[in-house]
Amino acid sequence: MSHDHDDRPRLTAAQAAAALNPPPGRNGGDLVVETLQGLGATTVFGLPGQHALGMFDALRRSSLRYVGLRVENNAGFAADAYGRITGEVAPLLLSTGPGALTSLAALQEAAAASAPVLAISSQIPSAGLGGGRHGYLHELRDQQASVRDIVKSVHTVRTASQIPSAIAAAWESALTAPHGPVWVEIPQDVLLAVTTLPVVSAMDATPRELCPRPELTVAAAHLLSNAERPVIIAGGGVVRSDASGKLLALAERIDAPVVTTFGGKGAFPWEHPLSLRSWLEDRHTTDFLEDADVLLVVGSGLGELSSNYHTFRPRGRVIQIEADAGKLESNHPALGIHSDAREALADLLEAVEPRTDEGAAERVRTVLEKVRVRIEAQELTLEQQVLAAVREALPDASPSFWDMTILAYWAWSAFDARRPNTMHSAQGAGGLGYGFPAAIGAAAADPTRPVLAVSGDGGAMYSIAELATARQYDLPLTWLIVDDGGYGILREYMTGAFGEATGTELSRPDFVVLAESFGVPAVRTTPESLAADLSKALTAPGPSVVVLPALLRMFEPTHL
Repeated sequence: MSHDHDDRPRLTAAQAAAALNPPPGRNGGDLVVETLQGLGATTVFGLPGQHALGMFDALRRSSLRYVGLRVENNAGFAADAYGRITGEVAPLLLSTGPGALTSLAALQEAAAASAPVLAISSQIPSAGLGGGRHGYLHELRDQQASVRDIVKSVHTVRTASQIPSAIAAAWESALTAPHGPVWVEIPQDVLLAVTTLPVVSAMDATPRELCPRPELTVAAAHLLSNAERPVIIAGGGVVRSDASGKLLALAERIDAPVVTTFGGKGAFPWEHPLSLRSWLEDRHTTDFLEDADVLLVVGSGLGELSSNYHTFRPRGRVIQIEADAGKLESNHPALGIHSDAREALADLLEAVEPRTDEGAAERVRTVLEKVRVRIEAQELTLEQQVLAAVREALPDASPSFWDMTILAYWAWSAFDARRPNTMHSAQGAGGLGYGFPAAIGAAAADPTRPVLAVSGDGGAMYSIAELATARQYDLPLTWLIVDDGGYGILREYMTGAFGEATGTELSRPDFVVLAESFGVPAVRTTPESLAADLSKALTAPGPSVVVLPALLRMFEPTHL
């Protein structure tokens, strides 16, 4: 078999000379940053450590912008947000052992939310690998084993020449649908060793597209075209694949009501006549979904939060479009279509026959009115007032990042994200401390628009150190801290379940004074002045903090 090499790029004389005579003073760390540059990276996140110093030293010889956070887990959250906002790979540079392990909760969130994070960790010297107990600093018997259950793929480097290929393979893995975190680890001695390898040039690690099988598209289109009561559930996969426009076109073509999951906020226009919004933790919505004779689920695994805590029991046919094969039919039997949401919706749009249902919008209005009456009966005026104030102050194009706190739980159901890919939370893995460091990552991705972070006082304490980061890089972000004196949602859960709460009450600092000690302007606000104070903070340059002392309550659940 012969191969035609004529289409391969030709090196110029200058390029050939550069390859044969690379600049002196380079090491394995330079190969790391050169590879990242060759793949198109512009920004990296991380925190230096002894074994990783070869990578960090090489950064100063590169054009990469480094954003250093104060805790590895927070650096992971920042990279996660950067990946979500840009759709590009976010490199995360870590050290060995404790540094690597401290990032794991953030990588779990990236995995749950399908954020393309490329974690590059150092390792103990090569001589110590293989499971022996040599007593190196930071030594683990098997560092890979600690991350293997979390990330999409693990890539190990043992020589300098393996660095570009390993990082390129990881990069491609991170961007292959579904996106997700990946792990590369490189021994300390490989990072530090002088190399005479040529400078890494531009690299191609383009992932293959994940397209639906045509016979499945035909079957799905037939079901939807002939349905009497079709309904669409739009998940985070619609947002990640930039498929909101195609979702809108399909819903209007077949007159199908649309509800978005909490991860799919903004995927469908909130005020559209066919919009059921995001009231998934509501029995009226659950009943409506169960009544559908054909239910199209796009980019969601119908997990706990998206199924009203697994009380949802569909009675009609389910079509599930999902890029993560592990989520296909994992909770409900369906016509499972393993595909990127954008590709599948594009094919469906071509295949479905238009249908008209003049009663669809009225049925949507009826459900939303039932939800409104249920919430209003619970006298939760303060909570709705606070959420409305946040919406009033936040520019439509500004992204927001919500920690696991009562106001965020309200926002999942009741907040109008207005635009796709602007509202993000840690509801994938559900860990505390996400909001503020994630906002740092988003502000680094696009410093032209202000970013909002929302935390409770308990979650805020996870991220106080990053006030120094926000100040150091002068990032345009505002941190709203709702101070209720403890872990508010856990207080509610425990009181409801056991009659009283344990371990939920917290001593905390004066957040205004604390922020100001970092050089970050801060203000204490009230529900009445929140919209004005938040708007002022968001329009001011650089970081700011707004503290709202308030005891918020959750609406009553319907799944119990």
